[in-house]
Amino acid sequence: MTNSEKRKENIRIITVGAVLTALVIVLQFMGAFIRFGVFSVSLVLVPIVIGAATCSVGVSAWLGFVFGVIVLLSGDAAPFMSINMAGTIITVLVKGTACGAVAGVVYKLLAKWNSFAGVLGASLLCPIVNTGIFLLGCQLFFLDGITAWGTEAGYTNVVAYMFLGLAGGNFIFELIINLILGPAAATLIKTIEK
Repeated sequence: MTNSEKRKENIRIITVGAVLTALVIVLQFMGAFIRFGVFSVSLVLVPIVIGAATCSVGVSAWLGFVFGVIVLLSGDAAPFMSINMAGTIITVLVKGTACGAVAGVVYKLLAKWNSFAGVLGASLLCPIVNTGIFLLGCQLFFLDGITAWGTEAGYTNVVAYMFLGLAGGNFIFELIINLILGPAAATLIKTIEK
């Protein structure tokens, strides 16, 4: 690749990354109003996957980090902040950044074999990592508070409440949306870029 081609590619990545960053911000703020159960649904995982497929691991990790920052700024994490502020900040930023980074790495690895498989793998693992780290953060930082919330909601088992009351419906919705929209959007963008 010549210097001119490298420069064009860098400009393309910066431009697409900036547009996707704006999309993450808008979707997360809008998503705060879309509720499925107790918490809002993360529609921002789709642009994170698109960033993984069209830009780089660094861009998708950045998009995940921005997602985390907006979750904190939108007040979506407020119930957890009242239990453990530092634990909330760590959990939210780590889960966002990690889901973006994993999506980027998975895409990069699988795209060597097949680009569509890369997008599908990134679309699958992005919500798994996001929810998995959320549940780990619940265990590490918020267990007493979550136990009380679960009891108030009628659950006798905190693990059941974590999976069914906090994460279950959101996770299923996010996974389905990601598996449908992630590959479709990434394929469309790659087709337009050609």
